[in-house]
Amino acid sequence: MSPPTAWTVQNQRYLYQSVALLRQHLVAIQKDSAASKSLAEPDWLPEQPPPALTTLCKALSLSPFERGILLLCAAAALDPGLVQTYAALQGNPPCPYPTWNLALRCLAPARWNALTPAAPLRHWQLIDLTGDEALTIQALRIDERILHYLMGVTYLDSQLETCVTPLAAPVALPPSQQALAERICLEWSHREALPLINLYGGQASNRVAIAAAACAHHNVHPYALEISSLPSTTEQRTHFQRRWEREAALGNYALFIETSALNSLEKPAFLDSFIQRQKGRLILSSDEPLLLPKTVRLEVPRPSPAEQTTLWHQALGEAGAEVELGSVTSQFSLDPESIFQVSAALSQSTTDLSLQSRLWQACRQQARITLDNLAQRLTPMATWEDLVLPAGQMRTLKAIVAAVQQRSQVYETWGFGRKSDRGLGISALFAGSSGTGKTLSAEVLAQALQLDLYRIDLSAVVSKYIGETEKNLRRIFDAAEQGGAILLFDEADALFGKRSEVKDSHDRHANIEVSYLLQRMETYRGLAILTTNFKSAIDPAFLRRIRFVVSFPFPDVAQRIEMWQRVFPEQTPTYGLAPDKLAQLTVPGGNIYSIAMNAAFLASAESSPVQMGHLLQAAQSEYTKLDKKLAEAEVRGWI
Repeated sequence: MSPPTAWTVQNQRYLYQSVALLRQHLVAIQKDSAASKSLAEPDWLPEQPPPALTTLCKALSLSPFERGILLLCAAAALDPGLVQTYAALQGNPPCPYPTWNLALRCLAPARWNALTPAAPLRHWQLIDLTGDEALTIQALRIDERILHYLMGVTYLDSQLETCVTPLAAPVALPPSQQALAERICLEWSHREALPLINLYGGQASNRVAIAAAACAHHNVHPYALEISSLPSTTEQRTHFQRRWEREAALGNYALFIETSALNSLEKPAFLDSFIQRQKGRLILSSDEPLLLPKTVRLEVPRPSPAEQTTLWHQALGEAGAEVELGSVTSQFSLDPESIFQVSAALSQSTTDLSLQSRLWQACRQQARITLDNLAQRLTPMATWEDLVLPAGQMRTLKAIVAAVQQRSQVYETWGFGRKSDRGLGISALFAGSSGTGKTLSAEVLAQALQLDLYRIDLSAVVSKYIGETEKNLRRIFDAAEQGGAILLFDEADALFGKRSEVKDSHDRHANIEVSYLLQRMETYRGLAILTTNFKSAIDPAFLRRIRFVVSFPFPDVAQRIEMWQRVFPEQTPTYGLAPDKLAQLTVPGGNIYSIAMNAAFLASAESSPVQMGHLLQAAQSEYTKLDKKLAEAEVRGWI
């Protein structure tokens, strides 16, 4: 335990001197009821910060009479010998404690309204009333937290600990974010009435780090409000609210509230009231700027590639010279905390991969943390050898890979990224009937680029409530920005249909949702893929905003032969298969794979290699599933 400071020693001396003066005051009144009722105060060294009792009275607007009442209650705890004086002054030996009657008799200038629940002593819960007697003779006891505060001991009120948690210690911030932390300190230092601070945009972890850095610089203790832990009843919430307001007024505390996880339907009305009533340091974190009065709104930028490179060198130390960080910073947009976490994980890695490969994989793992909760991550296994497509489509797919791999040089080194954020995203539309290879191609791209692939279920994203679809999309794109993951919006026909005629607000909002998605795709620095079974259903105005369009045709006979030649893994035993005859089936690659796998199960059950008879049974089952009739010409010569 650290030794007490000079202020602490002087403050406690001041408090005990105040109690001693109170004792003298009460004894004088006990001897002479006509004695002065003005309570004297001890001297204080002007070069020291004010004593806690003076600070409390000023912060909570206590009158001299209310100050005296609080001192009466504190003295009962600090000087047990006073209880006999209290009892004697009240002419009631069973009352060795302070009461309203005692205060009204012995302190001046007495004010009856100091007894009301709205007056500071009871509003701020500085004292408690106990007993069943009449109001004026109930025992008054000082709140334990307030007694410790008057003694100069600072800690968070224990009644708040279930709802708030301390923010993590600040990490090193890049200059662009450090500037925001300094701006917050400036706002706190140069305004008489503390403004509401709204940090918006960027990643939630960045907003936390900026808030923590600002509080550390300003010597403020930051706590985050756990909204899910708030009391359920109005009375308990009011109690919590006043306790926090009291703490904020008395100590160097700041409250941080993350609001991005709350939609307008879930947001408790109590929270609005709580925010509006706060007079202390309050930082609200959100994805979008909050339209609240008396608010300083600060947009949080993502660390630039140059800033991330500096952070990587700080985190990796000497090992940073062994890796090529340009490709890492162009692909992964990690916040400072994540960079240091990846670096720590690398130091514990024992794989035989090169440091560059381990760093890349560790970044992928770190970037998954948030996105895994918002979308389905696919595990790509397919390679270029698994694709059977016309030469033109293959060239376009490889052009997409080149665009992703070379975007750092084109955007940063060659300067295209400095002209505009718009159009920097790499977007693609895969159009073709079911089973023609759209999802398989997305897997091949993810495998070639060594990136994660996430399938987005638009039915779960689109909401009937105005504004909620955009919020859901924003969360997905913001989370994906960390790792530049490939986003696959499967079967986007429902959202990307012909632009509807605006007949009401719902039609207008549907068009806004589509425009918002396209706008985010244009600025997303990863790869976003839309798939559709009907390219004709896509509005041409939308097509013009998509960089790559790949049409997946129904495979011809030659392509189907190639698919049958590749569909069985090397380990699968086969006998007597005829790819040219199997290609008579007029089905795309997805159905070919399904038929081959089902035939393998049939053969395995018979402890036999896969033969044409097994494929015939599997084909019949597949056609039944598709509600199609298997023509005799398609299986002629199979057996």
